[in-house]
Amino acid sequence: MAKFVFGMNLSLDGYVDHQAFAPDPALFRHWTEQVRGLTGSLYGRRLYEIMRYWDVDDPGWTEAERDFATAWRNQPKWVVSRSLTSVGPNATLVGQDVEAAVRGLKARLAGEIDVGGPDLARSLSDLGLVDEYRLYFHPVVLGSGKPFFAGPRPPLRLVASEPFGADVIRLTYVPA
Repeated sequence: MAKFVFGMNLSLDGYVDHQAFAPDPALFRHWTEQVRGLTGSLYGRRLYEIMRYWDVDDPGWTEAERDFATAWRNQPKWVVSRSLTSVGPNATLVGQDVEAAVRGLKARLAGEIDVGGPDLARSLSDLGLVDEYRLYFHPVVLGSGKPFFAGPRPPLRLVASEPFGADVIRLTYVPA
């Protein structure tokens, strides 16, 4: 049975914004290894469109960025959207009966599946389908933006904390 994990970089005040702060080299390597070890990723439309950046090589990329792009391209992706009509390579569009599709992935696959995007995570949390939450806190305060938890925070229990690089700490929670 697959394990659905929702994890993202966020500010100390709980907002996600890929343009406001970025991982340092140690955390970037962690993300690459994380992606390399996934069974796949389940994305909401908005985050998938941001991540499509990694589909096209950029001659200015560092070796670390090329490694991440390769890992990301190699993993299967499922994209939940009612507005998209097609998705890129190694991706499958999930437009109807999201709950049945996600429950089907959970039942037939093994390993971790990343849940990408706060809105999708909220929907899956409401259905009891998120097995773990990984919050990567950066020493930044944004004051507004897209919150990590797109709705009321589900009851959670802390199971781990781990520092990454010089400034980031990951808190790992499971549903209580």
